[in-house]
Amino acid sequence: MSLLQISTFANTAMTTWNKSSWKSKTALQQPEWPAAELHEANKLLSHLPPLVAAGEIRDLKAHLAKAAKGQAFLLQGGDCSEEFARCSAPNIKSTLKVLLQMAAILTYGGGRPVIKVGRMAGQYAKPRSSPTEMVNGVELPSYRGDMCNSVEGTPEARKADPQRMLKGYYLSAATLNLLRAFAQGGFSSLHNVHKWNQEFVKNSPVGGSYEQSVARQIERTLTFMENIGIHTDMPQIKEVEFFTSHEALFLDYEESLAREDSEDEVPGRWYDCSGHMLWIGDRTRQLEGAHVEFLRGVRNPLGMKVGPGHNPEEIVKVIQRLNPDNEEGRMTLITRFGAGKVEQYLPPLIRAVKGEGLNVLWCCDPMHGNIRKSLSGCKTRSFEDILAELQQFFAVCQIEGAVPGGVHFELTGKDEQTGDVTECTGGASGLSDEGLRRNYCTACDPRLNAEQSLEMAFRIAEMIKGS
Repeated sequence: MSLLQISTFANTAMTTWNKSSWKSKTALQQPEWPAAELHEANKLLSHLPPLVAAGEIRDLKAHLAKAAKGQAFLLQGGDCSEEFARCSAPNIKSTLKVLLQMAAILTYGGGRPVIKVGRMAGQYAKPRSSPTEMVNGVELPSYRGDMCNSVEGTPEARKADPQRMLKGYYLSAATLNLLRAFAQGGFSSLHNVHKWNQEFVKNSPVGGSYEQSVARQIERTLTFMENIGIHTDMPQIKEVEFFTSHEALFLDYEESLAREDSEDEVPGRWYDCSGHMLWIGDRTRQLEGAHVEFLRGVRNPLGMKVGPGHNPEEIVKVIQRLNPDNEEGRMTLITRFGAGKVEQYLPPLIRAVKGEGLNVLWCCDPMHGNIRKSLSGCKTRSFEDILAELQQFFAVCQIEGAVPGGVHFELTGKDEQTGDVTECTGGASGLSDEGLRRNYCTACDPRLNAEQSLEMAFRIAEMIKGS
């Protein structure tokens, strides 16, 4: 079947889509919600305002289309799993701050605009490998993120509670409100980013690299602009575009926030207004599954995680189902193979996608394939393994003629009360297995701390130059 025939077939099938049609499919990774309480929560969510605007979603899609061509670069990062208790101004600010610092390094070092997308304001749900887990010798329902249940190890806390979806909505709204204020109100200005990095320069073993490669360039540029009479309080210096993303996992929540946009040039098109960019996980991307069914009908840019256990032909079919018109900026493939496995899995995938002429943005998630157990018993990731997977990703893309267009990290700024987290080993500071217990805070998977994230940004900037 040709691409045109597939597109025609998919467009015909699209006419049967509605925001509830996913319910006729098998939906994996869904909590066992109590029916009456779920109905009431969905009813209220459906009448609440959208969290993001359709116009913002279209703007992000246009930016991602440029990244797929090598004209921009996607930086996507944030918490593994957001927690209700940590939805506070200091924590939101610290994560935004480290992403802005990374973006400055990538922009100056890599020589192209950076699209800033946070795993924020909605990453409250987590897929799990098993529906139950052992906690202190007792088998309990697995913790599925704060939007479903509590990490606390009791039967009552582990019950799926639809009221938590409502709380997730309200906290996402609060997070977005603050992010917009920071992004547009001067907090995110290039002057501030430069100032923040002075502390990093003083205290980090790799700070000198920042001083030489980025900080001086920023300072010279700002000074030059002021000297020739260009005011540096202009919006391009004072403000940033910042978008949000999360895994579209709990489909009742996503359906409740699907909206038609009266301003769309094509009437009747739907947007999932829970976030700007949504991604579908490695565990839920079945061609005939409920997640693909729901996401094929909304206009958001979509990411799809692809791990080692994939079939390239199946991935091609899913892309064609989700993007039947082969629209630029619609699809981002987020590979997560693990260090040492990229050369085995990525080339066949690139060739299959290119062979069908599909428009995708190639992005690397170097976190999920590199989890290991530390000597102290904590789950951890090695900075060196994360870096190695990124290097292999860039190298393979270059060999195969694909554009390495983005990176996807689980990271955090300084914790509100305890400072830098200690969850991933390695980096310039040489964090060891024994040091992980010092400030291990995550409710799920280990994250890069602020210093490790900035060091990683330098290394990625070098890779962008080389590509």
